[in-house]
Amino acid sequence: MRDLVEVTDSALSKQVSALEEAGWVAIQKGRAGRRPRTWLSLTSEGRAVYQRHLSALRAIAAG
Repeated sequence: MRDLVEVTDSALSKQVSALEEAGWVAIQKGRAGRRPRTWLSLTSEGRAVYQRHLSALRAIAAG
C-alpha cells in the first residue's frame, strides 16, 4: 500500500489509523514468514462510503 500511494510509513500509518477510528477500515497484523505484515480491508460501512464518494466524483465529472 505504501508504495502504491507513494507515502512514508508514518504518513500511511496515521491515515490508516484515522480510517480505522472512523470504522471504515479493518486492520489485521501478523507475519508472513519472518516479516511483519499488516492487512487492510474495507468494512461494510467503509465500502458504502467509498461507493458514495465514487458516485459524487462521477457526478462532478459528468458536469
